[in-house]
Amino acid sequence: MRTHVLDDTSTLFARSMRHILRSPDTIITTAVTPIAMLLLFVYVFGGAISAGGGSYVNHLLPGILLITVASGIAYTAFRLFTDVSTGIFERFQSMPIARSALLWSHVLTSLVANLAVVGLVVLVAFAMGFRSGAGLLAWLAVLGILVLFTLARPGSR
Repeated sequence: MRTHVLDDTSTLFARSMRHILRSPDTIITTAVTPIAMLLLFVYVFGGAISAGGGSYVNHLLPGILLITVASGIAYTAFRLFTDVSTGIFERFQSMPIARSALLWSHVLTSLVANLAVVGLVVLVAFAMGFRSGAGLLAWLAVLGILVLFTLARPGSR
């Protein structure tokens, strides 16, 4: 039973990843927009805001990362809505696949896409002068928080 769920989830995960890679508006919104905001706030507005002696990108990056993840989560919700409204959920229910596979594939797609875009934004921030005194454990904690933020669902108690 477990391999059945894993096989179904991996197949639907590949489907969902293809949808993301074939959608330029998704790539622009989730990857290009946070980088453009980072560039805009650092190079256009950065001189107008006092950073307290440090680089402004050091203070800006955490907020941009949360905006990046939130944008990726919004696109996951949109893709789920599209699957429900087009009837793909009903079609998959008539097939012999694990019922949880469709939802898990969207969750994993969101996680992988968000981690890729967050990595890209952090690389751009490093190129812009971002420097951190945090060690490996602190960076792993940041990664864990971003993963939990990605996996959290609104209204959960």
